[in-house]
Amino acid sequence: MLGYFNRKTKKGSGFIVFIAFLLFSTSKLYAAPDGKALFQANCAACHNPYKDATGPALFGVDTRVPSKEWLHKWVKNSMELVSSGDKHANEVFNKWNKIPMPPFPTLTEEEIDAIIAFVNIPKPEPKQPGGATSAQPADTDNTLLYAILTVILLIIVAVFASINKTLAKAANQKSDIPSPKDIPFYRNKVIISVVAIVMILAFGAWLTNASEFGRQKNYMPKQPIFYSHKVHAGINQINCLYCHTGAEKGRFASVPSTNVCMNCHKQIDEYTGADEHPLISLEGDKIDGTAQIQELYKYAGWDKDKKAYKTDANGNILATPIPWVKIHNLPDHVYFNHSLHVVSGKIACQRCHGNVEEMDEVFQSADLSMGWCVNCHRNTNVQFANNDYYSIFQKYHDEIKAGTRTDVKVSDIGGLECQKCHY
Repeated sequence: MLGYFNRKTKKGSGFIVFIAFLLFSTSKLYAAPDGKALFQANCAACHNPYKDATGPALFGVDTRVPSKEWLHKWVKNSMELVSSGDKHANEVFNKWNKIPMPPFPTLTEEEIDAIIAFVNIPKPEPKQPGGATSAQPADTDNTLLYAILTVILLIIVAVFASINKTLAKAANQKSDIPSPKDIPFYRNKVIISVVAIVMILAFGAWLTNASEFGRQKNYMPKQPIFYSHKVHAGINQINCLYCHTGAEKGRFASVPSTNVCMNCHKQIDEYTGADEHPLISLEGDKIDGTAQIQELYKYAGWDKDKKAYKTDANGNILATPIPWVKIHNLPDHVYFNHSLHVVSGKIACQRCHGNVEEMDEVFQSADLSMGWCVNCHRNTNVQFANNDYYSIFQKYHDEIKAGTRTDVKVSDIGGLECQKCHY
């Protein structure tokens, strides 16, 4: 009887686990579509919820069309509606310069409804100036205070030493014990030794700093446009490789041209995050983010009001390159390949450039010296797993499998050879 009950219990437990798995899978399968993610992936290139861009503003779009079913058909294939002679479809098509909307046949009706629900969220009211703000403690430098306290303590020590010396002389006189003869401080061997050691250390520190000449660590030049990596790469989480496409293809990471910036800024023509993240320069000046976007438009040749590029008589766009100031510079005799490190070595951008996603103004965070690079090659483990680039090092693969080796450093595969970086 007990065995029968155990068998029934095991079968029942298995059935319960199966039902739980089925419910979990079903809930995942039929999870509500993420309207924001769908909008950003499919619509954001041409539409803004609250203002006209390449396409019309989408806020309240479901109230401006004949029906929800019509809207589903328009999103899935707008030109099919236009070619069918639909009056409203042709009105929209003609109003927007007969630019066809790309079809989205893979979007389900539920996903389209989720996008509509997202764009119908009312625009948040901007915070009024003069509102209550939490006071932030200002950063203070206490170096001067510490210096003054140090001097005061040294004076106190000198005073007590003088008092001690006077008392010792008085005690010796009372006991008829001769006191040692005073030696001038400039002839005192202890003082001379201490001064000599301090001077040698100071000269060594100066020599070390002098050898840093030309490495440009902490170099932060003034750029023609205040471009905040914190806003773009940090807050909005734009991947580094979206702008710096060359980093995984060749030696140079490349600086994006204005048309890459305009992929987003055709729609984004003002900076609305000043309350949450005000733009402050290194000198403490407040930066107008919207004005910086207007500077971009000047270089790109973009007419904000007409939402079109300015052209000359021959139809050429009146755009000029932005004269960005290069920050990270290596000597001409040094070879560095971005793709070798990013793709083959799988090194994160922050390893060399610092936490760029936290910088409003980018600066050179590492000294990029030969010693810095060599130490990285000595200490960095090569990522052998699922990396075809290192498949030729069969010996190391065999040793790792056999347990005779735990890791492989860059120095083990020629990372310290002179000709790797100098040629």
